Amino acid sequence: MEKERIIQKAEEYLQEERDSYFKSEIEKLLKEENYIELEDRFYQSLEFGTGGLRGIIGGGTNRINTHVIHKVTQGLANYCIKVLPEKAKKKELKAVIAYDSRRFSDVFAEATALIFAANGFTTYLFSSLRPTPELSFAIRELACDTGVVVTASHNPPEYNGYKAYWNDGSQVTEPHDLGIIEEVNTVSDIKYITRVEAIANGSLVIIDKEIDEPYWAMVKSKLFRPELIKEKAKEVKIVYTPLHGTGAMHVEKVLGDLGLEVITVPEQREPDGNFPTLEKPNPEEAAALKMAIDLAKKEKADIVMATDPDADRFGIAVPGKDADFVLITGNQIGVLLADYIIVSRKELGLMPENPAIIRSIVTSSFVDRIAKANDVYLAECLTGFKWIASVMSDFEKTKSHNYIFGFEESYGYNIETEVRDKDGISAAALCAEMTLYWRSKGISILDRLEQLYETYGYHEDFAISKTFLGSSGAQQMKKLMDMLRKDGLKEIAGVKVEKIRDIGESIEYNPQKSENKTKLSFPKSNVLQFFMENNAIISARPSGTEPKIKFYVNCVVENKSVSEAKKEIADFVEKVEEEIEAILQNISK
Repeated sequence: MEKERIIQKAEEYLQEERDSYFKSEIEKLLKEENYIELEDRFYQSLEFGTGGLRGIIGGGTNRINTHVIHKVTQGLANYCIKVLPEKAKKKELKAVIAYDSRRFSDVFAEATALIFAANGFTTYLFSSLRPTPELSFAIRELACDTGVVVTASHNPPEYNGYKAYWNDGSQVTEPHDLGIIEEVNTVSDIKYITRVEAIANGSLVIIDKEIDEPYWAMVKSKLFRPELIKEKAKEVKIVYTPLHGTGAMHVEKVLGDLGLEVITVPEQREPDGNFPTLEKPNPEEAAALKMAIDLAKKEKADIVMATDPDADRFGIAVPGKDADFVLITGNQIGVLLADYIIVSRKELGLMPENPAIIRSIVTSSFVDRIAKANDVYLAECLTGFKWIASVMSDFEKTKSHNYIFGFEESYGYNIETEVRDKDGISAAALCAEMTLYWRSKGISILDRLEQLYETYGYHEDFAISKTFLGSSGAQQMKKLMDMLRKDGLKEIAGVKVEKIRDIGESIEYNPQKSENKTKLSFPKSNVLQFFMENNAIISARPSGTEPKIKFYVNCVVENKSVSEAKKEIADFVEKVEEEIEAILQNISK
């Protein structure tokens, strides 16, 4: 980008930005003539995607700041007014806003709330930080038309984000997502109101316990064996970390009410958007749980639990046979919870007619085998919890199935229909109960996992991430996906491809007979899946929030010992990685 164009875009931004902090950043860069940094901040505009936006905090069009927040909220408000004209006319539109512990989350949340208020919405704003699942719950509890949570989930500290929700409590899906994007991209006038004015005229309402208390009650109501917990609570010791996020007040409250002993990692208990004890506040990564595991060893705890900053993701670690703690993967937690829900519903006579479990397409098919063996319908959906919520809603509309559980491999689980997003709080409560239940049977949850392997085969899952940085990154990602799509690979790592599922093109076919294609019913998404002769599934999916492509490798080996299965899978995954790297080298030439 030419220097003159950079200066022009920077000056235009300075005219529109109302926050002095972000203005001063750009003014300083202009004064220093730091055109490399300025180009990065202005070479593109941070785009509102199909669920919201996520970006590095800072001044500029390619950063997240109050100006960007104002613009996207005005677009969302415009869309609501457009598609709900009668409610708008009667001034009956309602929105609710929550936020997590990240830097500027409170500033961005209030900015969001005041734009809604200025547009005639009754706007509910939480008095302090709250987890994402509570935002979803609040939308339904307050009968709101839309909602927003300010969070960048588990991203590094320099990020923040904005997730938009519809009136069913789920993140927006089609047609609303595209409609909102269109409105955001055509915003020409932003309406403003002060906090004092909004509170005075009733358009801004501050909320807290009136949502907290029914949410806690709902989470506890989803447990199967509260009597068992009450009786055996002292037999299990839990170490928990909220990773400096929103989870502590809810996890401590719910588990404490059940009589469970929860020891929260003191250094990570307080909300802090700088995440001073962590590189990344991601419960998927071993490094994030290190302090909790060290404390668990000292306390001789039975389980380590963790939630990410907005407490929608949930991870655990448990003592292994050598007394060291073992991290349980997202797929494994999902399978254990699904199995426990099925066991409990059957044992207690609570299994509904036509029960159903929903998983994302890149989540392990391990749960498919468990569901089939127990006459539970298994539904697949696109990646992202909004799609699980969408299928859940379809079940309700058609009355075809009764939802009992939904999950995705990225540590997201949902036990309840009152929340239409992943819920780390309810997952923590049910996981505690599950731990006590299997203990009452004389086994650990690791032992139960081994039993499931013996019955259904050894399953192991891997995610291979490839990052594409800079302005050329998006082009490289497209080039790679185009190549994979065009070539229609017949073989990967020496193993025959039996089926290709191209969700971007809505087709499925055998690459050995590529002329015979069948249509898919999934909404279109840029995902390719390769179903292998050895029962492995390899999925290529560009991230919607980060400049990376993830390759998911789901493997299963039957009728072999765990050690033999692990070696066979490790050899296969190593060859897959080598092949991916060779393709990347080829496209970069």
